[in-house]
Amino acid sequence: MEGLRDILDGVARGDFPPADGRTTVVAPQPADRTAGVLSFTAHSVVVTDEDPAWVYDTLRGLDCDALSAPMNPRFLAALMERTGRTAETVDAVLVGTPLPGEPPLASRLREIEDAGHPRIGYARRRRDDVRAWAAEGGVLVVGRGVAGRLEVSVEVDEDVRHRGLGRLLVSAARHLVTEPLWAQVAPGNARSVRAFQAAGYRPVGAELLLSARPRSAGCSDSRS
Repeated sequence: MEGLRDILDGVARGDFPPADGRTTVVAPQPADRTAGVLSFTAHSVVVTDEDPAWVYDTLRGLDCDALSAPMNPRFLAALMERTGRTAETVDAVLVGTPLPGEPPLASRLREIEDAGHPRIGYARRRRDDVRAWAAEGGVLVVGRGVAGRLEVSVEVDEDVRHRGLGRLLVSAARHLVTEPLWAQVAPGNARSVRAFQAAGYRPVGAELLLSARPRSAGCSDSRS
């Protein structure tokens, strides 16, 4: 069976799972915090330590379109109850390829290690090998998340929003890496979705990640 990282690497290249209406179960999950559901065009991936037979039986028992069953709230609730895990929100997932040359804001970016910054603390609870850069009014964070993929998030101060800083920061991120860069954005956060798309990130699917422990920091629709 194809592993989760293989699936993600394929998606980053534009090689998606077959649009056959089926669900792939990746079990066991590759890491304790890598559990959840990923949805691509007409194909879903459930990542769990549970018996795949339970997943398929539960999906068949839902009275809904089979294409949407893995993201149906009843299945997600059943999965959380079965695993004893919690979740925040279903995120849109986007991918950006690395770019050569100096990043936008190169003269203003400085790498920081401020563990007290809420965006950096948030990232370190969910990702490994976290690095962060600051520009006046914003913070850019990169770290390894789901199946070791490289993920990016940004935070822009309220008083400097609507000036394109978020777009410049996520554009800069593509110049600071040498592999595909993944972003998770709450669909309702249209401002962030537009910033990533304007910076050349392309939407590839949706996902809901499950956490083994309650979220102490609360929900955030600016996660990416």
